[in-house]
Amino acid sequence: MYENLYAQIADALVEDGYIVIENALDEYIAKTLSELVIKEEGFKKAGISSASDLHVNPLIRRDSIRWLNEDNAVQTIFLAILEALRGYLNRSLYLGLKYNESHFAIYYEGDFYEKHFDTFKNSKNRVVTVVYYLNENWDQNNGGELIIYDKDDKVLKTVIPNANTLVVFMSEDFAHEVLPTKVKRYSIAGWYRVD
Repeated sequence: MYENLYAQIADALVEDGYIVIENALDEYIAKTLSELVIKEEGFKKAGISSASDLHVNPLIRRDSIRWLNEDNAVQTIFLAILEALRGYLNRSLYLGLKYNESHFAIYYEGDFYEKHFDTFKNSKNRVVTVVYYLNENWDQNNGGELIIYDKDDKVLKTVIPNANTLVVFMSEDFAHEVLPTKVKRYSIAGWYRVD
């Protein structure tokens, strides 16, 4: 169903290392995932560092997360789309991606995530990052933009977190940050891993 989307992503990862796609998936998916996350059930403060050194540091990261699972139809559909993309990237780019892990994220008013890479020191487990936004009609005055930096630490792309916008990039290559938000900001963040 999304073969053209997967091809567009693969081509962009080869050419530029990243891509931002608006209106990426069926609107039903963004709307139904948004209805899920708005309930704010089962979220906890997000940590930083690898699993062995995981800790909460509100000076660096303030969002709250809940891992996706297949306990309802729309999460199952979204995870199946990510799995199909994993297969496509492995076939076309030979990345050897083993699985995807993804979580919902809520940024409350004033929340942010300082500039960082999605890979951990001495680890190359995360290869490709995927971000999917769930807020409809986001106003530019709301803040909460994703800023992607190039290798020279210059702003490469500013992404407005509008619903149904999909961002995919090579995890090791792009530092990025989430600017402070003035309203609740909902998204999904995930990684394709090779461990």
